[in-house]
Amino acid sequence: MMSLRHKLEYHYKAFDKSKIAPDPLQFLHLFSDEKDIEVMGLIASIFAYGNVTQITKTLTILLNMMQYRPYEFICTYKNSKSKRLLNEIYHRFYSPNDIHLLFLYLNNVYSNYGLMKQLFLESYSSEAKNLKDAITLLSIHANKFLDSRTNNAKRTTGLKFMFPDPQKGSACKRMNLFLRWMVRKDQLDFGIWNEIKPSQLIIPVDVHVANICKQLGLTRRKNVSWRMAEEITDNLKKFDPEDPVKYDFAICHIGMRKLKF
Repeated sequence: MMSLRHKLEYHYKAFDKSKIAPDPLQFLHLFSDEKDIEVMGLIASIFAYGNVTQITKTLTILLNMMQYRPYEFICTYKNSKSKRLLNEIYHRFYSPNDIHLLFLYLNNVYSNYGLMKQLFLESYSSEAKNLKDAITLLSIHANKFLDSRTNNAKRTTGLKFMFPDPQKGSACKRMNLFLRWMVRKDQLDFGIWNEIKPSQLIIPVDVHVANICKQLGLTRRKNVSWRMAEEITDNLKKFDPEDPVKYDFAICHIGMRKLKF
């Protein structure tokens, strides 16, 4: 019987570039320009929840609306005329106005920092165990902007969901997914944020990943949380301390596709 290490390595190698779909990552691979890859990664990760068919449908609609120029679209996104493009776009918790405010936030980031990477690096420490503090500060930055655009009304469920805070216990699956795409480099992930060490990444945990990791003995925790994500990552570091999150895609898709590990 193969050891867990050998099983993880086997499945990591089995899920190569030809097996990406269906996954939001497939939309990043439509681009070669790093600016488009980063913007598409942000958008794809923020919409990466729920049924994969719905995720793919929504991202296809958004990509067509952006005329396959995500970076240019966000950099030129404005208030009134642009908002009308979103009138019919809903994605689970997200309303058209939620998406509008998200795009205004991204426009603000790219106008002021040039890249999301530059904003993130302001909070990044190469000495930190992981990216928890940097994610928290990005969450604070994003939610402060979103709050300022809601005209003193309470933030909607969708806006609350967009940028969770690991300090409040959230596993931050979608942000950790985006960071995996940006920081790691192999056939699947892009490695364009090469200032950040892959060893600092935390595995993106959702129900599929949590269930597989419980079965594999990678976590004893019952509820999906930041602490569960850290525990799984720490256990994966026993097999690859420099790149523990490389196993994420295989673990996730074994769960999604109901395959045998």
